[in-house]
Amino acid sequence: MKILITGGKGMLGRTLQKEFRDQELLIADLPECDITDAEKTKAFFAGFMPDVVIHCAAMTAVDRCETEEKLAALLNVEGTRNVAVAAHACNAKLIAISTDYVFRGDAERPYTEEDAPDPQTVYGKTKFGGEEMVRKYCPNHLICRISWLYGPGGPSFVHAMMKLADGTHPQLKVVADQVGNPTSTFAVARKLRELIRHPEYRGTWHLTCEGEASWCDFAREIFRLAGIRQEVVPCTTAEFPRPAPRPANSRLVKGMLKKAGLPPMPDWHDALREFMQAEF
Repeated sequence: MKILITGGKGMLGRTLQKEFRDQELLIADLPECDITDAEKTKAFFAGFMPDVVIHCAAMTAVDRCETEEKLAALLNVEGTRNVAVAAHACNAKLIAISTDYVFRGDAERPYTEEDAPDPQTVYGKTKFGGEEMVRKYCPNHLICRISWLYGPGGPSFVHAMMKLADGTHPQLKVVADQVGNPTSTFAVARKLRELIRHPEYRGTWHLTCEGEASWCDFAREIFRLAGIRQEVVPCTTAEFPRPAPRPANSRLVKGMLKKAGLPPMPDWHDALREFMQAEF
């Protein structure tokens, strides 16, 4: 199988390269491929004629998106449109990586694939705009939403916590009023391989790990697994104001996996344990 990965040098892209190393791969990242240039993107794809395109390239710096809205729209909306058009021209299956930020983030329950998006940040709005471009220009697609992602090399919350636990911080304040599904790139990559085996699958899927935690819970589990004695003190979102508001609820229901009769994503504790043993 010929697989083209946009953003292949990023955290998820690097894991995907290893997961699919037994396939014929082409990495579409700067400077080789600029997804903001429609014609060059189309030509780059046509030179390889992929069977599957995994679209990871995006502007994901949430706070930077707030101050550089035009750039965020160029990369996340127009860039995704160009990828969708190019993939469709190659008759390729497009797997587009999206985010929980497409939702409002204040629901009392986890979000399902059927819930209506209502993004509250520039990042969320542009990622939802990208989803719409995929739906419009490449009917043969999977939109896979993930959140609270960590993986080899980072950058991620796990790497940030491990860096802070250097003995110079007697206490670490970590937000306890935001809840989500910590998710490893290993788990996502394996599930994408499984989904690719079924060409009939299309539409929007949630691919976060099972179980839920606050950032404070997440931090404590990181240190426990690392064998680090680090005091973690819960705090509120209000104590750490950011340019882009963070969703209080990032939890995602994996309804499509259940409907398809596929194995569930791993529990976040198990996924984190595997990652910690491999990375640190």
